[in-house]
Amino acid sequence: MVKIRLQRTGAKNNPHYRVVAADARSPRDGKFIDILGHYHPAEVKSQTVLDKEKIIGWLSKGAQPTGTVLNLIKHEGIWAEYKQSLKK
Repeated sequence: MVKIRLQRTGAKNNPHYRVVAADARSPRDGKFIDILGHYHPAEVKSQTVLDKEKIIGWLSKGAQPTGTVLNLIKHEGIWAEYKQSLKK
């Protein structure tokens, strides 16, 4: 199964995360299939950059987002757009 999840990068006490599509069996910072965006929670205004087309493509292929990634996707409005595309 493919999961859309966070992969930690950055220094100690300064986390940066990539949003990646990865096999559920691979470790957190291990192999991934595709980079879908990035998330920097330590910024004054947390910076999130997501590739909407790639995320919708992976969701339509059956990839499952983790809880944190689902919150990020909902906050950016991508989840509502994905649900609209299912109704068509």
